Amino acid sequence: MTSSHGVTFGLGLIGCGGIANVHAQAARRAGIKVVGGWDVLPERAQVLTKEHGGVASASIDELLAMKSVDAVVVAVPNDRHCECACAALKAGKHVLLEKPMALSRGQCDEILAVAQTSSGSLQMGFVCRQSPTALAAKKWIDSGRFGEIYHIKASLYRRRGIPGLGGWFTTKCHSGGGPLIDLGVHLIDLSLHLAGHPKVERVSGMTWSKFGSPIADYRFTSMWAGPPQLGGTFDVEDAATALIRCAGGLTIELNVTWAANIPDGSTRDGIAIWGSRAGAYFDVLGKDLAIATEEEGMLVDLKPQFDATNPLDQAWDEQYRHFAQLVTQRKTPVATGGQGRSLQCVIDAIYESSRMNREVEVA
Repeated sequence: MTSSHGVTFGLGLIGCGGIANVHAQAARRAGIKVVGGWDVLPERAQVLTKEHGGVASASIDELLAMKSVDAVVVAVPNDRHCECACAALKAGKHVLLEKPMALSRGQCDEILAVAQTSSGSLQMGFVCRQSPTALAAKKWIDSGRFGEIYHIKASLYRRRGIPGLGGWFTTKCHSGGGPLIDLGVHLIDLSLHLAGHPKVERVSGMTWSKFGSPIADYRFTSMWAGPPQLGGTFDVEDAATALIRCAGGLTIELNVTWAANIPDGSTRDGIAIWGSRAGAYFDVLGKDLAIATEEEGMLVDLKPQFDATNPLDQAWDEQYRHFAQLVTQRKTPVATGGQGRSLQCVIDAIYESSRMNREVEVA
């Protein structure tokens, strides 16, 4: 299917919840036509396809059998990532797979094995890599102006931000965990990406669960993914921290919370980079990159100029630009399945470290 943007493929949506709507909007901005959708709740597929185009399918198999579907987005709960990604790859479709890749290293291996024999390609949905601030920081790092990157601090704090309390987000068998696998996966991936993907050797982590149980006592100002389900489950963490040690000496400090008693303004969300020649700080979806360095024997603070008029949309648009190139030109994925697997190993190791109360090696 040809669009005014020159993109020539149709997109199917496996899962039609809130994040699928974001995907559909980004796809349409890229000139990609949404031709179908499926969801375990048929009415959600009907609502999404009515708004963005295409038809609501009665099953995944029906969606994948559509000749007009060249590529799919897998945007279902985490426990169905492996099943749906494998089905799409076996059908020869190109796949944009939402984070995290799966629930375990074994499931990641299953997806990669199917991808090796598929005529389709796999791209991971690590959208934070494509934010304007992240792209600007990566450009400076790759130019060598930071020198040796030896430490990165990555933080994202929510005071009361448990998503869909009582639903699949807070049910471990469906989500795999709490903010570590929900928010931390973005920050760890971005940190490793900025540093050139060094091998992670060891981690020391801790997780806590203090705020979501009993569900009726949880106080919040807003709720992503629906209101609390009083009869639901909360068996995941609501906060996590980790020290990640990489080959070559790089360390990454991670702090993520869904809920914590953090006074407003006392902490900063973002990425702090420590380099031997320069350092930087930026909010992943912010508009500015602050660089501390030396020039002509003087300490200076720099603020590179780049377009960050709408960082969230720009990050999604850049992700879809790469996905379109993957589908139409067979270019290398901007985020590979192998990187998704490596990240899953880190997440698994942090959870294990918390359980064992000690540092552990990453598989």
